[in-house]
Amino acid sequence: MTPNNQDSFWKRLSYKYRFSIMNEDTLMESWHVRLSRMGAFVILVLLFVLTLGIFSALIIFTPIRNVLPGYNESIRRQLVDESMKLDSIGTSIELQRQYLNIIRDVVAGTVSTDTVQTLDSLEIVMRREQLMQAKNDVTADFVAQYEAKEKDNMVIFDVATAQPANTFFCPVKGDVVQGYDPRQGRHGVNIAVNGRQTVTSILAGTIIMTNYEIDNTYTMVIQHGRYLSVYRHLQSVMKQVGTVLEAGDAVAVVAAPMHLEFELWQNGSSIDPEEVVVF
Repeated sequence: MTPNNQDSFWKRLSYKYRFSIMNEDTLMESWHVRLSRMGAFVILVLLFVLTLGIFSALIIFTPIRNVLPGYNESIRRQLVDESMKLDSIGTSIELQRQYLNIIRDVVAGTVSTDTVQTLDSLEIVMRREQLMQAKNDVTADFVAQYEAKEKDNMVIFDVATAQPANTFFCPVKGDVVQGYDPRQGRHGVNIAVNGRQTVTSILAGTIIMTNYEIDNTYTMVIQHGRYLSVYRHLQSVMKQVGTVLEAGDAVAVVAAPMHLEFELWQNGSSIDPEEVVVF
């Protein structure tokens, strides 16, 4: 391209054209604008950039982005993350509540300090109980199956060391409001407590099960040789499965208005707790 042609090209780009709007009735000019080809190109580019910026802002800062492919997966991950955070917060609050309740009992003198679990051990117990999620209506079947399965391995009390009936510890201080009646489906007794009471093991033994129930209470089963003791409607437990106990050790807490439902089993059959325990 020669210099003359270059000059002619730039002149054509810079040459301005008049665009007018006329009134048809009066033939008067209502509005006009003078633009060169270069000016029109620049204006079109600016309009394109402005439009692109507006659409980008709408996609980034408004819910419109949710209808675009690829964003649903991001929302799903965000919901999962938020759900995990919420579960973690709920678990932490429940741990703090149990920890403060135990501290309050220690200060009040109803629980000895050597039975209090640390916050870490409470978290382990809670997570294990949440994973178990066994149902309350199969506890009796579990006890029967366990007795039938383990009866050959049970430690039978030696006659010389067997504890007489009057040496059974009372599981909790309270009044028996509903007695033993297996014909009515009651294989234990209901004990009404005043306020918060510590539940103790009636004999030396080993905790073989703790279960979180759907009514927000706990069930605990303790093996005492040929005896099994079952504690229901516990507000919280202070010992974990496998703990070896002495007679009278604190194992849980029960609080009014809940009644402690206490069952005593011998060689796979339920017996009346009031015949061996002085309430």
